[in-house]
Amino acid sequence: MKSKYIGLLLFSLLAVIACEKPAKPPVYHWPIVEGFPKPQVPADNPMSDAKVALGRVLFYDKALSFNQTQSCASCHQQQFAFAEPLQTSIGSTGQEHRRNALALVNIAYNKTLTWAHDGITSIEQQVLIPMFGEAPIELGITQHENAVLVRFKQEKYAALFDKAFPNEAISFNTISKALASFVRSLISLNAPFDHYAYQGDDNAISEAAIRGMNLFFSEKFECHHCHGGFNFTQSTTHERQILDRRPFHNTGLYFVERDNGYPKKDIGLAEVSGLSRDNGRFRAPTLRNIEVTAPYMHDGSISTLSEVLDFYAAGGRALVQGEFVGDGRANPLKSPFVRGFEMTEQDKQDLLAFLATLTDEAFLTNPEFGPPSTDH
Repeated sequence: MKSKYIGLLLFSLLAVIACEKPAKPPVYHWPIVEGFPKPQVPADNPMSDAKVALGRVLFYDKALSFNQTQSCASCHQQQFAFAEPLQTSIGSTGQEHRRNALALVNIAYNKTLTWAHDGITSIEQQVLIPMFGEAPIELGITQHENAVLVRFKQEKYAALFDKAFPNEAISFNTISKALASFVRSLISLNAPFDHYAYQGDDNAISEAAIRGMNLFFSEKFECHHCHGGFNFTQSTTHERQILDRRPFHNTGLYFVERDNGYPKKDIGLAEVSGLSRDNGRFRAPTLRNIEVTAPYMHDGSISTLSEVLDFYAAGGRALVQGEFVGDGRANPLKSPFVRGFEMTEQDKQDLLAFLATLTDEAFLTNPEFGPPSTDH
């Protein structure tokens, strides 16, 4: 009788255990319109409001740099679509970098990150570069890890970390995951073009912009080959698209004959791949909010959108003086899509009008993306 009773208890206990399911992570509501695909998210870092809130505080905190002079927001400023109006960035030690700061617009949809690295495919990987990179130094945490980490073990951060990562220690792993979550939340899909194309508002953009849109998607101008899709870049992935379209291109910006290609200080994807055919290949960035992210190109060497259009109309750039003299139009590795085209002044103005419709004012001013209150 006793053994029967014990058996019933064990059966009941096993039934309870079998019915228990692991707690599901809280549902994160993406700020996207119905019908748009959701971004892909790493399985080990599901999105949550608590992670985004913590990442936002970290993003704006200068304590993340070893000398407490810079934050992520120093080079990624909201009013410039989380880019900055400098030709190339300057790190926390005052070191001038070789590349222009990329805008953080819809990064959640990017297949690859940075200007020229096909192996960095997650934001969690990418944020480690400005944190720990030494060539160039950005936030400069390397060799100062303990001094920096202890700043985030103070009481003011305790509740934020506990909500975002319960039962996990405060570490650079959780810091990078929180930063990635905030950056992933920076969605921009509320520009006039979106109202026109996806919400059926025929009056959302001007007739000039419609003419410019038709030119943009034409085979004559071929802009859409490198800046296509709803995110206006080839570097796109989401729940319905996982293919890598290898969105790196040599646009004929340089052809320094003594170097047989791009300036040796930055040869693009070839630095990573080791392949000569990748010399001068850089990732085609999104054109969303492009109007506010000047200057342009990987090295910020073109000042205005009008000049960018002239550059593509010419099929590249010829430099007749300065350090990098040469005719980029003749670069043998130049993309076949950069052939040049005839563009009237009206065409240019129409194209500029279209590109302006990709500016999302709500994204640039959303207080939820801006600096948090100091009493977090």
